[in-house]
Amino acid sequence: MARCHRPKLPAVLYKSPQRLRPAVRSLPPQLRSCAQDLAAGSGKLLTGLRRSGGAGPGDAPRPPPAAEDEVRGQRAGTMTVAKGWIVSFLLLEAIAASGIGRRQTVLTQSVQNVRPGKRNLRSFTQPADPPDIPGEWTTWFNIDHPGGHGDYERLDAIRFYYKERVCPRPTRVEARTTDWIPAEGTGQVVHASPQEGFWCLNKEQVAGRNCSNYTVRFLCPVGSLRRDSPRLWTPWTEWSVCSASCGHTGVQTRTRTCLAQSPQSCNEPTEEGQLCLGQDCAVCDLSCTVGRVNADCDACMCEDFVLRGAVSLPDGSPAAGAAVHLLTHLQTLKPLTRVDARGRFRVPGLCPDGRSVLRLTKAKFAPLDLTVPKTGRKEASVQARFSRAGIPYITKNPQTKARRVGQSVSLCCKAVGTPSPNKYLWYHNGTLLEPSVHRYDNSLMLKNLQKDQAGEYFCKASSPAGSVKSQVAKLSVIDAHEPACNPKPESYLVKLPHDCFQNATGSFYYDVGRCPAGTCAGPRDPGLRCQDEGERCCGVSRTEERTIVCGGYTLPTKVATACSCQKCPETRTIVRGRAVAADDGEPLRFGHVYLGDQRVGMTGYQGTFSLHVPPDTERLILTFVDRLGRFVNSTKVLPFGRKRGAVFHEVKMLRRAPPLLLEASETNVIPLGERAGEDPMAELEIPPGSFYRSDGRPYEGRVRASVTFLDARDVASAPAAQSDLSFVDEEGDVLPLRTYGMFSVDFAAEAGAEPLNAGRVKVWLDAAQVKMPEHAAAMKLWSLAPDTGLWEEEGDFRAEGPRRRRRREERTFLVGNMEIRERRLFNLDVPESRRCLVKVRAYRGDRFLPSEQLQGVVVSAINLEPSAGFASNPRAWGRFDSVLTGPNGACVPAFCDERAPDAYSAFVTASLGGEELEAAASAPKPDSAVVGVPEPYLSRLKYRRSDHEDPRLKKTAFRISVAKPRANVPGEAGGPVFPAEDTRRCEEAPPSAPHFRFYRIEGDSYDYNTVPFSEDDPLSWTADYLAWWPKPMEFRACYVKVRVLGAPEVNVRSRNAGGTHPLTAGRVYGLRDVRSIGDRDRPGVSAACLEFKCSGMLYDQARVDRTLVTVIPQGSCQRVAVNPMLHEYLVNHLPLAVNNDTGQYTMLAPLDPLGHNYGIYTVTDQDPKTAKEIALGRCFDGTSDGSSRVMKSDVGVALTFNCAHREVGRQSTFQYLRGPAARPAADRAPARRRQRESRAGSRPRRPGSPGRARPPLSP
Repeated sequence: MARCHRPKLPAVLYKSPQRLRPAVRSLPPQLRSCAQDLAAGSGKLLTGLRRSGGAGPGDAPRPPPAAEDEVRGQRAGTMTVAKGWIVSFLLLEAIAASGIGRRQTVLTQSVQNVRPGKRNLRSFTQPADPPDIPGEWTTWFNIDHPGGHGDYERLDAIRFYYKERVCPRPTRVEARTTDWIPAEGTGQVVHASPQEGFWCLNKEQVAGRNCSNYTVRFLCPVGSLRRDSPRLWTPWTEWSVCSASCGHTGVQTRTRTCLAQSPQSCNEPTEEGQLCLGQDCAVCDLSCTVGRVNADCDACMCEDFVLRGAVSLPDGSPAAGAAVHLLTHLQTLKPLTRVDARGRFRVPGLCPDGRSVLRLTKAKFAPLDLTVPKTGRKEASVQARFSRAGIPYITKNPQTKARRVGQSVSLCCKAVGTPSPNKYLWYHNGTLLEPSVHRYDNSLMLKNLQKDQAGEYFCKASSPAGSVKSQVAKLSVIDAHEPACNPKPESYLVKLPHDCFQNATGSFYYDVGRCPAGTCAGPRDPGLRCQDEGERCCGVSRTEERTIVCGGYTLPTKVATACSCQKCPETRTIVRGRAVAADDGEPLRFGHVYLGDQRVGMTGYQGTFSLHVPPDTERLILTFVDRLGRFVNSTKVLPFGRKRGAVFHEVKMLRRAPPLLLEASETNVIPLGERAGEDPMAELEIPPGSFYRSDGRPYEGRVRASVTFLDARDVASAPAAQSDLSFVDEEGDVLPLRTYGMFSVDFAAEAGAEPLNAGRVKVWLDAAQVKMPEHAAAMKLWSLAPDTGLWEEEGDFRAEGPRRRRRREERTFLVGNMEIRERRLFNLDVPESRRCLVKVRAYRGDRFLPSEQLQGVVVSAINLEPSAGFASNPRAWGRFDSVLTGPNGACVPAFCDERAPDAYSAFVTASLGGEELEAAASAPKPDSAVVGVPEPYLSRLKYRRSDHEDPRLKKTAFRISVAKPRANVPGEAGGPVFPAEDTRRCEEAPPSAPHFRFYRIEGDSYDYNTVPFSEDDPLSWTADYLAWWPKPMEFRACYVKVRVLGAPEVNVRSRNAGGTHPLTAGRVYGLRDVRSIGDRDRPGVSAACLEFKCSGMLYDQARVDRTLVTVIPQGSCQRVAVNPMLHEYLVNHLPLAVNNDTGQYTMLAPLDPLGHNYGIYTVTDQDPKTAKEIALGRCFDGTSDGSSRVMKSDVGVALTFNCAHREVGRQSTFQYLRGPAARPAADRAPARRRQRESRAGSRPRRPGSPGRARPPLSP
């Protein structure tokens, strides 16, 4: 009788016993009784496909024993039904006891493929080969080497690697060395066991000797070792996917291939199969308060309810073609219908329960969710309007922070978009931080910091519309007791007065030292905050007062001797400027200024504007709107320096083109970029019936169309370019675009100026204007998002054959389609990957000293098209970039090429406060020492200043061929041109590295502060009683107007010392020198606006000090008049300063902000340069509320001196200061005068006004 073994399969495989009986009847007689016994004994027939004996290669592991679960269910009028095991391919392990012998039942199919579902059990069952030897040996195994502790050839490890080549229970083990010496012949201590394998330990051998390298094999019982050689067969494949649906039985198979050339060697099975069960059927747990559950168990149904909807686009037109989906309770989308041409849809069968949600989708628009209203009626309606999809935009970037080991830090970023970003990823040094480990969202929290966590961090925000990356934040981590700042100050030179030459250094400079204002780690853990409270910076912690010996007098100064980490000075950033027309400079009068969708200011009569930059702003996008409609609305991305005070920008506005009259019922063609003697750059084609109103209704009639085109072929139009020509790619990186032209479109009804929209508009781009072949294929149509200042893709261009005739000639076009639904600016652009950075620095003078670098200078680069000889128009521009200089200069983006040095060129300018700086000279031949770039790279860059060929032109720009540095040329690796991927190397390049230079013409003024302070860097402010500016957030500038009779030009000095404060009385705050400006209409009369230190509280805000100011004109001068109102004020506000010397004037500066009637001009601002500029303008004008750039010597005067003429050839103060002492004055004065006159002549003047244009303010 057969002895039945219950196979081990999961207990979840069930099938009805009635369906099981045919399968049992098909079994062989000796197995049928076994199956019947099992079925009768437990009511469960366990079946499956399984090989008996050892596991073959790739066999699935044997499942655990199944629990004999019984499924019982009681229902009215029914009986308990016992379910059995599923059968598809039935395999029973049976051991015959009466003469049948040992048999091995296997599911096999030799060579031929097996089709599931058509197999017969008899064809799969065959006896194994009869035994003819007492055992069979495996192949030799060598999985270990005698290094380390010894040689381990353990059976479990061998089975792990070669499971199909070892039987389950070996009976013997044999070991030999790799030299084929038996283990017993080596004389070494070894261990062997058929159940555990073989091993040899080095510690058990003779001293100085290790185990040999052994190889082993095992003897297996007959039939327990697979007979098919691995050399003839490939490994078994993975089991296929189960063919059954949920809750049903199926089959899964695996195969292998015979590698032998002879078919006789391929008598083993090539395919195996086993039973499987489909995945568990989900239990429907959805309950409906209204209606019933549908067949898919994903929504509720109400057959008698109908939902109607109306959907429109942002401009009011129908959202035709939008897809309508049902958002199921499993958060999956189930398609329902589409919106028709009228913007309407109808969905029956939904339930009005107030919980069902419809999701509407349409390309280029954010998904729209609508909730079915709760109502008891049979019908309901909804209305909705799409919003344009917007790529996420970072509104809050992670901040650079410093910590000590063991402290914590929180880095935060925030992004907005339509739809809102739903996923944030954080990266450390370019490597993704695992979300499951760090558990972050838009904030990353790191606790118990270690030094290896220092580096660069940024976040990536994603939404269905796209992704964007934040700016990089640097995290520095230092040891617990390590100094947070370098305690030793770095060198910083200040310029001394003209009569204070230092023999020790051979110069007019003195090293006062400074502490770089970098972020540092405080002693206490700031905690997990997005923004640290009380941000800390490196600053001066100790100063030493020294005395500088000058010609006939001494000057005190404070020298920094130690640096430490301290609270950063509070600062604010101000952006001011002037908005004017790009063609003739007409100001944008009383225009609105928007930051995003909020109006933040208005331009003045002269087009001037000023606004505070919000603290968290990283990218300042301002939109200028002309209320009168003369100019195109202009969106500008203005660079600014965080914590760097004020910056000035001149905004160029594009004048709106005159309107055209179009017929809505006709085809209209509008040329873009008409130039004399040239074809238009492109054309707009508007088919008949394309215009419609804001509510979606078609418009018929005449249309006023204003289409303004910014032609990139006109180099002069580059400053009027909107935004910064950047877009966000799929990875979230901000990349540059190269433009072929921008156009603004505005349609309105002829009567009433009702705004109109247009659909189905075609853009025909003249392919002949695209000179670079690779650009034609990459050309796209873009539109500007005003809130982000980024360009978004509207569509592609396709090539159109020469079928359209214009001017009797055939031309090939690139055609793009667009819909004009919003007042957006459009662009014909291609992404450009050949990018570089150009290192530029600005200086206070032409000595180019590192300590005289200027910050806050706006450096602009116009990327010009490839020059002659290359496939593009040499007079076209492709991109306009502006960057602000910091303490280490600026890196300006530019297109470049490595193989062709002349392929791209750049035209670079620099300005500070609206004043253009001069570039290093290039005529007659560029000098490496002057330009700042060594040879031979300088020659390869072809540096030329704007006046190189015509000395009459301005000296305020230079042009270079942007030749990308070659990797194999050492002289080009250090700059001034860097590959775009080397941004950090460009930004951190030392002042001695190659760079291009601009410098400011030294004005006729000089400032000296006892406590050094850079007006370009508010963070350089030091808390000291002798500080010129006592409060870092409140800069008060004071000027006195001095008239000089007799001499045409006289230097006037103010000496400022403590007056009434006990800690500063008699101690010098600083000096100010200025040269008087002659009156052109009144010979022998000049005037000067001289700065002095305002009276008021000192830095501790504890006590007032009235500054003792002495006004000293140079030369033989006599005081002849004092403003009577000023004299009366000083007499009434004691104490009164003594004025015994008629060659000067001394006063205790007034506390009150007196006006032009006193000859005193006072302005308070959050930026020192702005305060001085405004006060100086009022002083020049002689009014308390006006401003002038022309000196008016007869109004608003405080003091009058009569000075004798200077002897011919005598050197003035500023002539002496401009050059070395050994240089004759006569050689220097004419050149300096020409520079002053050239600069003054370039500034706008009031027509007919007397006097001479004042020089720019020199900090």
